[in-house]
Amino acid sequence: QVQLVESGGGLVQSGGSLRLSCTASGSILRVEAMGWYRQAPGKQRELVATITRGGTTDYVDSVKGRFTISRDNAKNTVSLQMASLQPEDTAVYYCNADVYDTTWAQNNYWGQGTQVTVSS
Repeated sequence: QVQLVESGGGLVQSGGSLRLSCTASGSILRVEAMGWYRQAPGKQRELVATITRGGTTDYVDSVKGRFTISRDNAKNTVSLQMASLQPEDTAVYYCNADVYDTTWAQNNYWGQGTQVTVSS
């Protein structure tokens, strides 16, 4: 079994910053791509940022220049540093990872989500 646990959400004023973290644990052999998604009320879940095991990153246009994704392969963690937050960034943020478990089976996993609320 593999679990993803997020932390770091909360309430922040417009223009503020937050840092989200996610740790993968369990029967892990290797973590491949990791990413962050978000889902606002009444909207579909959308990709925010991804990072490959080698460190290549990609962002949705709306967060480029404001959010930074990073990872620590030794600790199986991924972080999302969010700056210049706006009310439209308000959403539940989900961690996602492609993981090889100890049987060499590859599966995609989701965290439970962490709420980010940006007040105007």
